[in-house]
Amino acid sequence: MSSTELPGALAAAVTPRTLPVRVAEGERMRAVTLPGLTLSVRSRPGTAEGLPPALYVHGLGGSSQNWSDLMPLLADAVDGEALDLPGFGDSPPPDDGNYSVTGHARAVIRLLDAAGRGPVHLFGNSMGGAVATRVAAVRPDLVRTLTLVSPALPELRVQRTAVPTALLAVPGIAQLFARLTRDWTPEQRTRGVLGLCYGDPGRVTPEGLANAVHEMERRLQLPYFWDAMARSARGIVDAYTLGGQHGLWRQAERVLAPTLLVYGGRDLLVSSRMAQKAARSFRDSRLLTLPDAGHVAMMEYPDTVAAAFRDLLAEHDATHGATHDAEHSATHEAAHDAAHDVTHDVTHDSTSGS
Repeated sequence: MSSTELPGALAAAVTPRTLPVRVAEGERMRAVTLPGLTLSVRSRPGTAEGLPPALYVHGLGGSSQNWSDLMPLLADAVDGEALDLPGFGDSPPPDDGNYSVTGHARAVIRLLDAAGRGPVHLFGNSMGGAVATRVAAVRPDLVRTLTLVSPALPELRVQRTAVPTALLAVPGIAQLFARLTRDWTPEQRTRGVLGLCYGDPGRVTPEGLANAVHEMERRLQLPYFWDAMARSARGIVDAYTLGGQHGLWRQAERVLAPTLLVYGGRDLLVSSRMAQKAARSFRDSRLLTLPDAGHVAMMEYPDTVAAAFRDLLAEHDATHGATHDAEHSATHEAAHDAAHDVTHDVTHDSTSGS
């Protein structure tokens, strides 16, 4: 693994001729190069030596910046990193063109294996929640705790407000939408996304809006933006249809890590109706429902989410602290079997390389 540190207020984008990626004070960016894959990683180092590592995984259309409000609130508890999934943020597309949930999960696993940072406190939002669930199920040795914010797990009855996003999975729709909205300004697009993702878009500060508009403008300059969106949306839809041991709900049942589930009562993309099913499916779960939150509670109510994670961390440390390393050593055989599961999943995934 090779990496390049890019400290400072702005980091140069991996793809040339685009606006620079915004890096908040106290954050650093680096590019991690793996065979067939380059990942941009945003870090918020812990405020003390020896803090346990954490990894944050964003959702569809998001980036590592989605965690910039939460990461500083937990810097005294964990050594945090947030990655840009392949094709999102500052990470270029994967060489194999695989944007499936399994493909994204494999990228997370490869990053953790290469860096030797596991086991981590793993966070995931939306699509990133599905990715994190798969990682925790197939590689229990890499996950200390799991925190899922509005995870994109299969719903029998999708909300009408989520249908337009799901339609991105239909071949040609993303390109059609891009043509139909080519006259929209980055601010118009950003306000539309905020209206979909926030329970109350009025909570977004002027600075937050300006940062979001900058990021939207930067993304629209990327030649692969709509392709990454469409293929990742297709990957979510395909993951919803998988049955048996590869189904996301079945994999949720296999997760061993203590799990915090966060749902928003005003979420227009992932229904809060799924909260109780999720609480029953993850064997060691605790549930936080925020009635006024939307799809990105870690951005809308970061203090509340941080407090809930601290409770999870305190409980985990109290029950696992002394024996944690021994327990994870005992999962080595399970991790070996899980590596086969990841490979086998890819053969079932119609989005691979398509």
